[in-house]
Amino acid sequence: MNRRVAMHQTVFTIPNTFAGLPVFGPFGLLLGLWIVASIALVVWLVRRQGWSADTIGYLPTLLVGAAAIAFLLPKLADENGVAIRGYGVMLLVAVSSAVALSMYRAKQFGVDPEIILSLAFWLFVAGIVGARLFYVIEYWEERFKKPSLWETVEAVLNIPGGGLVVYGSLIGGGLALVVFVWRYKLPGLALADLIAPGLALGMAIGRIGCFFTGCCYGGVCDLPWAVTFPAESPPLYTPPYLQQLHNGQLFGVVFDASVKTGGDEGPPVIRRVYADSPAEKMGLAKGEKITSIDGKPVRTIAEAREGLYDALVARERVAIATDAQTQARFLDLSDRPARSRPVHPAQLYSAIDATLLCLFLLAYSPYRRRDGELAALMCTIHPISRFLLEMIRTDEAGVLNTGLSIGQTVSLIILAGAIVFTFYLWSRPRGLAWPAGAAS
Repeated sequence: MNRRVAMHQTVFTIPNTFAGLPVFGPFGLLLGLWIVASIALVVWLVRRQGWSADTIGYLPTLLVGAAAIAFLLPKLADENGVAIRGYGVMLLVAVSSAVALSMYRAKQFGVDPEIILSLAFWLFVAGIVGARLFYVIEYWEERFKKPSLWETVEAVLNIPGGGLVVYGSLIGGGLALVVFVWRYKLPGLALADLIAPGLALGMAIGRIGCFFTGCCYGGVCDLPWAVTFPAESPPLYTPPYLQQLHNGQLFGVVFDASVKTGGDEGPPVIRRVYADSPAEKMGLAKGEKITSIDGKPVRTIAEAREGLYDALVARERVAIATDAQTQARFLDLSDRPARSRPVHPAQLYSAIDATLLCLFLLAYSPYRRRDGELAALMCTIHPISRFLLEMIRTDEAGVLNTGLSIGQTVSLIILAGAIVFTFYLWSRPRGLAWPAGAAS
């Protein structure tokens, strides 16, 4: 028995006006609140540490935030306002939880927790940029290549709508960590160990945001805990539904698209027909080859999928002929499936995996003998589990003609680096810059 997922992409909407005053734009209330909060932050920093380079370092981000509120948010607003997505909310919860855990650990090690606050600011900005950039590069053709430059910019900056890659955030955050350590002359390996469990916790909570959005989903399965996603979460199709729509699975057929048969350019031979599907009701059977759809010749799997997709989207009557029955069979598709076929809740698998990793790192922390051990463990365990979890996901295509997804490819690179890093740690003498219990 699979679970029906009610999408929570939109948590609430910020209205365009409040008490008759505009909320967005150069003269909106939101920009005014941002300016007041920014001035308060700068005043607090100046009183705490003076007009230092660290204080000045906050200014570019505050200015970029102001520009985004003044000029970008109005472009994202519709007649109701700006929708705040569940993904964005969970991202905020993830960051807050990671920072809170890291600050708690800093107190345990006798480290000033305000260092974590400063580092969190750096990591948050660099991590978001890296995660979004990774996602944009991966899905450029499908989701971000728009007719105009402004439409492309809007799509790229629409982060609350979903679309961040963990590895991108790790790469961006890692670079920011290196710069932060160099800038403030801190023990880098000890700092990496301090924040590692918090990063794992943040990944766990962030994956729940993926579940709300429907991205990072798994393949079709019939397990008791499989989930189905609705057709639409306005204004978009949910990702699993859209992929199944493209692949013909909602119609109820699976084609033989193996490498041996030529992949998507091979003949459209039906490998499987789902029970109680439109295809089964139509009388299609395993082994038949589709020869035409609505009178248009079909020669490849790609052409068959395109024809079925067009028919399902238009919700019209479709005529299909096969080599087993040349006379076309008709089916009324006005009653299009309302939900996707059951899929693995891969997002929740990833959340559980990251939670267990966080708990393991916390449990191992007292037994460290060298700085960097927790970071090495994280960079060893996470790529392995990520590689395995990617095997049940169907939202990422293979890269570099390897059959491996980009996530699996990066996992292997990080794992290789982690192995080298571990050997390096073993060559170092034992000792900790911040021994546990230093605060006492």
